[in-house]
Amino acid sequence: MVRIATLLLHLFTAGVASETVDVRDRGPVDLGTFECRDITRSSIVQRVCYDRAQRRLIVAIKGAYDQYCELPAETYDALLGAPSMGGFFNRHISGASGARFACRN
Repeated sequence: MVRIATLLLHLFTAGVASETVDVRDRGPVDLGTFECRDITRSSIVQRVCYDRAQRRLIVAIKGAYDQYCELPAETYDALLGAPSMGGFFNRHISGASGARFACRN
C-alpha cells in the first residue's frame, strides 16, 4: 500500500516538460498548446501538430518541421481523414494554396 501511495505521489508531483521542435525558417516552437499525432499511414507526412485556438499547424515531412497559420480546423480534420494524407497536404495546404496559410512574422 505504501508503494502505491509513493508511486501516485511521484506521478502527481512530476514536472511536465513540453516538447519543442525546430521549425524551418521559424526556429524553436513550443508544442505545449498543440495536439500532436504521429502518422504511420502516410509515406510523406510523419507527424502533425495542431493548435485549434491559434489555428496553427506544424507538419513533419522527412524529418523537417514546417508551420502553417490560420488553418481552419475543418481543413486539419479533413487532412486526418483523407485517404491520402500526403496528396491532401500537397493539394490543400502546402501546394498552390500554401501561400494562403503562410505564417506572417
